[in-house]
Amino acid sequence: MKLIMAVVQDKDSNKLSNALRDHNFRSTKLASTGGFLKSGNTTFIIGTEDIRVDKALQVIKDNCQSREQMVAPVSPMGGNADSYVPYPIEVEVGGATVFVMPVEQFHQF
Repeated sequence: MKLIMAVVQDKDSNKLSNALRDHNFRSTKLASTGGFLKSGNTTFIIGTEDIRVDKALQVIKDNCQSREQMVAPVSPMGGNADSYVPYPIEVEVGGATVFVMPVEQFHQF
């Protein structure tokens, strides 16, 4: 058995949740916040048999696309202002960061 943790952008959350359910994966959704852009994310926790891990990863990949987004950088507070860019920049957001971990035991009460 494996535990899959997938951190996805909020924009992809509902689409992924529906797709996981359509493919008979049970998941738990947790609200989370990204450290770089301070934007909303959703962390999915999925438990599945080893033979279904590749299918789960494919479902995640198919439903979580990266995209370009303009963001206004935060002004440095007491930091080095030499590298501060005072105008919006384009960054890649979205997609999914996925961890697959072995599960020693699973209990459902």
